[in-house]
Amino acid sequence: MERLPLYATATRGTEPFLAEELETLGCKRIRQDRGGVRFFAALDEISRVLVHSRIAMRVLYPLRQFESQGAEGLYEAAHSIPWEDWLSRGSTFSIEATLKDTEHTHSGFVALKLKDGLVDRLREKWGQRPDVDTHNPTFHIVAHLAKTSLSVSLDLSGEPLFKRGYRTATTAAPMKETLAAAMLLASKYDGSEPFVDPMAGSGTLAIEAGFIATRRAPGLKRTFACEAWPSFAPKLKPLLEDIRKEAHAMVRPAPAPLLARDYDDEVLTALKRNVVTAGLPALRIESADATTADPPEGPPGLVCTNPPYGERLGTGGQKGMKSFFHKLGTNLKRWDGWRISVLAGNDAFESAFGMRPSSKQALWNGAIACELIHYPARLPKQPR
Repeated sequence: MERLPLYATATRGTEPFLAEELETLGCKRIRQDRGGVRFFAALDEISRVLVHSRIAMRVLYPLRQFESQGAEGLYEAAHSIPWEDWLSRGSTFSIEATLKDTEHTHSGFVALKLKDGLVDRLREKWGQRPDVDTHNPTFHIVAHLAKTSLSVSLDLSGEPLFKRGYRTATTAAPMKETLAAAMLLASKYDGSEPFVDPMAGSGTLAIEAGFIATRRAPGLKRTFACEAWPSFAPKLKPLLEDIRKEAHAMVRPAPAPLLARDYDDEVLTALKRNVVTAGLPALRIESADATTADPPEGPPGLVCTNPPYGERLGTGGQKGMKSFFHKLGTNLKRWDGWRISVLAGNDAFESAFGMRPSSKQALWNGAIACELIHYPARLPKQPR
């Protein structure tokens, strides 16, 4: 069984959870890097990763690593890759470049020089040039240049894996679906206990909890770029078809209540639209203020939420944020038996919240350094 060397990108801080997930999906020789995980996988394992991974953002197949200097170095690197082994006449492509500490200041320039090298090579081989398609290319090429080290990869997924397809309505600063899933897995949520997000926003955390509870594979209803690759498609498409059938058979009704709350009417409208698109009728939606609302009736479970960080401080400023965090903590202290996990992006959160955490993990929400703070279940006070 041939296993290919691959690289799955991830939100910073989620790499350990992605590595654990890849192991459960049968991948081998797993090694964490900053911002991703390197691993080896056969075609059936690749198919499982694409359909089932909740945390990977992209799955890349590295083609070459180069030392590259100047515009000419970029061109020569791209020109040396045997693109004819991958692209066929009629294939389209796009190139995305990211830079870190390089002599170049514009990623678009780097992508352009790489494109020139690719196009010239295929014109020499075929007598015609391939077409660029920035919207729906057959091949999405990803290049990363760090100082003079250039890596060039093919993106197996095409559209990033965090695009599950259910976010038809957005609110301010929505979190990535992959980050939400990592938060839930870090909180030991397996879908068997009740779940509440008291500040649900557009619903990403609650919907990801619903997918876990119903055992819904996040990639069940989408296609992947590699399904159209001439060298992959004949073997990969039947495997993906079988894995999709297997994943569909795994779906179950939610075994415990799922609840998403918010107090803003506009936000609730967006939340309802996304829940309907996600196909999660078991996810209940309520209008409620997180600083005063009672826990739902029934047995306790997990509260998991992403409160505002105050990066766009308005009226009240940091003092107002501390007051909000304090009110939130005071209210949640009344939720006897509930475990609590909070993604805190404000340094004042922990002291203002007023509970003693059991553990913390560093996570990044975009460019914002955060902590996922876990609080153990509080036992009800016994009468004297």
